[in-house]
Amino acid sequence: MTENVLFALGLTLLAGLATGIGSILAFFTSRTNTKFLSLALGFSAGVMIYVSMIEIFFKAKDSLVRALGEIPGNWTTVGGFFGGMLLIALIDKFIPKQGNPHELKRVEEMKQPVSPASDPALLKMGTFTALAIGIHNFPEGIATFASAIQDPALGVAIATAIAIHNIPEGIAVSVPVYFATGSKKKAFKLSFLSGLSEPIGALLAFLVLMPFLNDIIFGIIFAAVAGIMVFISLDELLPAAKKYDEAHTSIYGLIAGMAVMAISLLLFL
Repeated sequence: MTENVLFALGLTLLAGLATGIGSILAFFTSRTNTKFLSLALGFSAGVMIYVSMIEIFFKAKDSLVRALGEIPGNWTTVGGFFGGMLLIALIDKFIPKQGNPHELKRVEEMKQPVSPASDPALLKMGTFTALAIGIHNFPEGIATFASAIQDPALGVAIATAIAIHNIPEGIAVSVPVYFATGSKKKAFKLSFLSGLSEPIGALLAFLVLMPFLNDIIFGIIFAAVAGIMVFISLDELLPAAKKYDEAHTSIYGLIAGMAVMAISLLLFL
C-alpha cells in the first residue's frame, strides 16, 4: 500500500511540474510548434474523455452499486459525475479574468525586446495566471492520485495527459512575468511553482480521504474525477488545441488519444 501511495504522489508531482517544461520551451526554442501543440492537446483530451467515459465512470458505478444497490448506486454515480463538472465550473467562474489560464501565449513573444523597467501590470497578470493555474491543478492532482491508487496503469495515462495539458499553461505564466521583470529565472520559478498545487491536491486526498476510503467514498471520488476530466477536455484542451492550429490536427490528436487509451485498456484486461 505504501508503495502505491508513493507511486501515485510521484506521478502527480511529475504531471504538475510539466508547467516548467512550458517555461523551458519558451526560453530555449525559437518558435512555437503550433501543429505539435494542437496535436498533443487534442491527444490529451482524447485520453481524458475516453478513459473517463469508458473506464472511470463505470468503475465508480460498480463500486456504488455494490455498496448502495442498483438504483441508488446509479443515481449517486451520475450525481458525482455532474458534481465534478460543477466543481471545476465554479473554480473557473471565480478565477479573476486577468488570471485566466486559457489565454494562449507563444514562444515567439519571448523573443521580442524587453524594457528594463518593471511592468507591474504584466507582473500582476503573470502572478494571477500562476494562481489560476494552481487552483485549476488542485482537483487534477486529486484525480491523478485517486486513479493511480486504484489502477497504476490508469494513473500513468491520466498523469501523461495532464502533463501535456500543463505545458502551454507554463508558457502562459512565463511570458508576462518575463516581460514584467526581464528575468527568465523569475518567470521559470513562478511557472514551476504553479504546478505544485497538483501534488498538494494529491497529498490532501491522501491525508483527508484515504483514512475514510470505502466503496461509497471511492465511487463518489471516481465519478467526480470523470466529470472533472471531461469538463477540462471540453472547456480547456480542445478550444486551446483549435486556437493553436486551425486545421483538423486537434481532432486527429483527439482520435489518436482515444485509440491509444482503448488499446492500452484492452492490453491490461
